[in-house]
Amino acid sequence: MSVPKINGVQLSEPSAGPLLLLGNSIGTSATALWAASAAFLGERFHVVGWDLPGHGRNTDPVSDGFSMAELATGVMAFAERVLTDRDEPGGQLYYAGDSLGGAVGLQALLDAPDRILAAVLLCTGAKIGDADGWWERAARVRASGTAVLINQSVERWFAPGFLEREPQVASQLLESLRAADAEAYALACEALADFDVRSRLGEIAVPVLAVAGAEDFATPPELLAEIANGVQRGELQILDGAAHLAPAEMPEEVAKLIMKHFDADGTGGARGGRPPRDQHSLGVDRYAAGMQVRREVLGDDHVDRATAATTDFTRDFQELITEYAWGTIWTRPGLDRRSRSMITLTALVARGHHEELAMHVRAARRNGLSVDEIKEVLLQTAIYCGVPDANTAFRIAQAALTDEETTDEDDG
Repeated sequence: MSVPKINGVQLSEPSAGPLLLLGNSIGTSATALWAASAAFLGERFHVVGWDLPGHGRNTDPVSDGFSMAELATGVMAFAERVLTDRDEPGGQLYYAGDSLGGAVGLQALLDAPDRILAAVLLCTGAKIGDADGWWERAARVRASGTAVLINQSVERWFAPGFLEREPQVASQLLESLRAADAEAYALACEALADFDVRSRLGEIAVPVLAVAGAEDFATPPELLAEIANGVQRGELQILDGAAHLAPAEMPEEVAKLIMKHFDADGTGGARGGRPPRDQHSLGVDRYAAGMQVRREVLGDDHVDRATAATTDFTRDFQELITEYAWGTIWTRPGLDRRSRSMITLTALVARGHHEELAMHVRAARRNGLSVDEIKEVLLQTAIYCGVPDANTAFRIAQAALTDEETTDEDDG
C-alpha cells in the first residue's frame, strides 16, 4: 500500500477567489463530470479538479494498492502543490466531491481538519456499498476492462431520460469510464471496499452540505442524510430528477448550492450548517445569522415576499423573529434541522396554527424530510394532538406537497 500520486486539471482561470477542489466518481474524469458546473463556479472560485490514478489527466501508471486514507493524503498533497503555486503554501481550501470523490472528502475532513473550510459532498456515503460487491467489480474489470461496466453504469449514473436529453454529456462520461486504466479502477474499488467512517462522522466540525439525487440507487438519499445528521454542522439537500452524477446532470443547480453553502461573496466564511457553539460569545450578528437560516429553511422567494411586505408597524416584530427564533434557536447545535422541522410541525398542529403549517411542510422538505416522514409526523399528532387537528393538517400538507395554491402569512 502506498500514497498514490494525484494529478488534476484547472477548470477555471486562476483568480483572487479561494481555491475550490473538486473530486470525482470512480470511472469519471474531472473534466467530464465537473466542467459544466465549473463554468458557473469559476466566477467566484479558482476551480481545480483532481483525477484518480488512471483516470482523466492522471495517466501515471499505478500498480500498488492504496487505502482511502492514502488516497486522501495524495489529494491533499496535490492541493498543497496548487496552493503553493498560488503563493498560499499551507493555506485552506473549499472542497466538493461526488461519490468516491465525496468519500475522499470525508476522509480528508477527518485527517486534515484544519485545511478544509467547508465541504459539499454529493451522491456519496460514509460507507458505499458492500465489500463483496467492490471486490467482485474489481475482479470483473481486471478480467475484461472497464468497458464491461458501460451498460451497468448507464443505469446507475443517470436519472431516467437524461441519456436522451443530454447525449453528448452522457457520452463524454461513459467514454471517461471506457478510457480508465483497468488496474487503477480495480484498486479504487478495493479502497472503497474497506472504507467505512460512519462511526467517526461526529468528529467533523466544519460545515458540510450533503447533496443526494432523488433517483440515485447507488448512494440513495438515506446515505446522505446519515452524513448530514452525523457531522456536527450538516445539512441535507435532495435534488429531484438527479441520480448518481449530479454535477453533470444538474450543473447549474449544483453550482448554486455550492456557492450558497460556501458564501463566496467576499465574507470569507462558509454558509450552511449550524454555527459553532460559541457563536454568541464571539459576537456573531444574530440577525444576520437568523436571516441566513431563515432563507435556507423557508426559501428565498418566501423571505423576499415577507421582507417586501414589511411595514413600519410590523418591522420590529419581523426583526424580533429573525434574531431570536431563527438566529438564536434554529442555529443552536443541539438538534439538526430535520429534528427541528419535526418538532415545529407537531407544535403547529397541537396549537392549531394552520396558517403556518403549509410553510413549514415545505421547509421540512428543504430540511431533508421525506414525504413519508412528514406523514408519520402527522399520524403521530393524530394520537397526541387529536384527530380533528390532524385531519386539517393532512389536508393542508397534501396541498403544500402537491404544489397546490396555498396562502400562508409570514409571521414565522
